[in-house]
Amino acid sequence: MPSNLSTNRSFKLALAQMRVEGGAQPANLARAEKFIAEARQAGADVVLLPETLDIGWTHGAARELAGEIPHGEACTRLAAAAKQHGIFVCAGLVERAGARLFNSAVLIDSQGKLLLQHRKLNELDIAHDLYATGDRLGVVDTPLGRVGVMICADGFARSQVVSRALALMGAEVILSPCAWARPAEHDNARDPYGQLWLDNYCPVASDFGVWIAGCSNVGWITDGPWRGRKCIGNSLVIGADGREKLRGPYGVEAEKMLMVTVTPARRGRGDGSAIASQLPRAAIK
Repeated sequence: MPSNLSTNRSFKLALAQMRVEGGAQPANLARAEKFIAEARQAGADVVLLPETLDIGWTHGAARELAGEIPHGEACTRLAAAAKQHGIFVCAGLVERAGARLFNSAVLIDSQGKLLLQHRKLNELDIAHDLYATGDRLGVVDTPLGRVGVMICADGFARSQVVSRALALMGAEVILSPCAWARPAEHDNARDPYGQLWLDNYCPVASDFGVWIAGCSNVGWITDGPWRGRKCIGNSLVIGADGREKLRGPYGVEAEKMLMVTVTPARRGRGDGSAIASQLPRAAIK
């Protein structure tokens, strides 16, 4: 099935705020495949899925279940679904690489080809017993525009170094599989979730004219250092003007597919572009 990419470079982005069950790889992959099919049926050109969607963040079953990229079962199934439905897929997976495990993400095109593989750089300290530190950062040119990939806490690395590096590499759209978690007793009405991501996504989006999308899962964390916490969705898209364009529902049961139209509107390349625009012409070399 061909992609329905439009000629003006706008495209429809789906965020699959899906439930992830710790250690339940077959059920999680089946749920991801269902969301991929539904996203394409709804007219999406690309679907963004959560972090470590196959096994769950920091779940110990990863030591037995994690597969290689691109030849492991999880990546193979997502690639087959992307090709079957003619849609780009960005998803977070646990990757086995020799004796090490990585918290990784893939970008797969509508023909099922792996375009980009990222390994999380700014992993939380509590997860390093399971995941090795990432060793790569990249962007790729696609019919969607130039796309970069990061994962969850990469977005709030000191001084937004990861997202700003992707923007300096020319990314027009940054896709970020996430697993946003809060304590079980968190009351969102009293203490609304999401300011951390606004504080880190919005300045980068505004400075570079880049779209940033973070898609979180929902469900309980059943293993690892945050056992008993809840993943709460609240997925977020920030436009090239630095303003919120889409926010998903909050809650441990808030499984939902979201949709937004993205129009890449990249302005400058260098980090000084915003400063230069405010200087007298004679001062710009």
